[in-house]
Amino acid sequence: MLWIVRRQMAAKDSVAGRAWSRFRAWARARVRERVTASGMGFIIATALTGASAFLSANNLLFLLLAAMGSMLLASNFISRLSLSGLELDIFLPDHICARRTVSARIRLRNEKRFIPSFSIHLSGVEQGAFTGRIFFPSIAGGSAVQDSLDVHFHRRGLHTQDTFRFSSRFPFALAERRMNVTVTRDVIVYPALDPKPGFESLAEAVAGEAEARLQGRGHDFYRIRPYQSMESARHVDWRATAHTGQLQVREFAREQEPSIALSFDLQAGEADDAWFEESIECCAYLAWTFSGRGARLRFRTQQIDLITPVEADVYAILKHLALVERKRRCTRLDPLAEDSVQLLFTARESAALSVDWPAAVVFGPRHRALPAGSTMRLS
Repeated sequence: MLWIVRRQMAAKDSVAGRAWSRFRAWARARVRERVTASGMGFIIATALTGASAFLSANNLLFLLLAAMGSMLLASNFISRLSLSGLELDIFLPDHICARRTVSARIRLRNEKRFIPSFSIHLSGVEQGAFTGRIFFPSIAGGSAVQDSLDVHFHRRGLHTQDTFRFSSRFPFALAERRMNVTVTRDVIVYPALDPKPGFESLAEAVAGEAEARLQGRGHDFYRIRPYQSMESARHVDWRATAHTGQLQVREFAREQEPSIALSFDLQAGEADDAWFEESIECCAYLAWTFSGRGARLRFRTQQIDLITPVEADVYAILKHLALVERKRRCTRLDPLAEDSVQLLFTARESAALSVDWPAAVVFGPRHRALPAGSTMRLS
């Protein structure tokens, strides 16, 4: 029985010791202090006052030393109390691109019911996505305040968390106390949409060739409508014109096949990592530009095959490019049999590509060439 009691007491002591260790680690990790210049001066003055009090045995100096020490303790307690109980929430835009600064909305709530928080600074940590610094003079107990903060993600992909820093010098500015808060939220960042050298003129040329291929009319009759200026007279419907007394033309349904096909090969080696990331950004820029022009775009990889705007919008393509990773080995992409302008991004050897993709614009890590006889040229 004595052994059991001792064991239970030892277990309680160990539990209490672990709890105390966790509390000390939490206190060190949660709130960090940095003594300010005024605080250093106050500490030196306190030390000098204490030395003078002990050397002279003057009761007035002892009272002054006690007041100064109480001021240090009260400053530490009040500052920690002001930083505690703060809840942060982030509202990000629906679509975010890498290396572009956008505005996010934040909401800071004071969960302390009756105790307000004063002089709160909110900022992002180094290498974080959130830049800038916001100052809140006071936050009443149980209330919330809102403000905007700039967001700047440096890379594409899935971002699951980010760290903010609360800091305060309240009440006497003797020390700046900092507390880091990690906000967990899944954010998909699209690739950068900034054009690479030569790709603006390439997009113009591809869009022009796609429009030239779609200038003809389809074979399925769609409707009869009034004649518009500068239209060809060979489509005038003379019976409808005689019946209505105004020029009427026949309109045929345009073919619904995509006019631009953008293929992205996921197979690449470790030596092509830099090219792979650059080609993702180039592909995202072309997809965004073509969709903005209203062109029909077919986007393919070994994982998806999408047609915009029929099956999905351009954001589905950007989301796939944001999360895609290179593959060491995967199946090859075959050229399309449809009549469309085809662009291919691949790290494979160009010898076989000239045979398999004779009419495609091919971009690779060691070549960025156009097919022979093409009218498109890079600047």
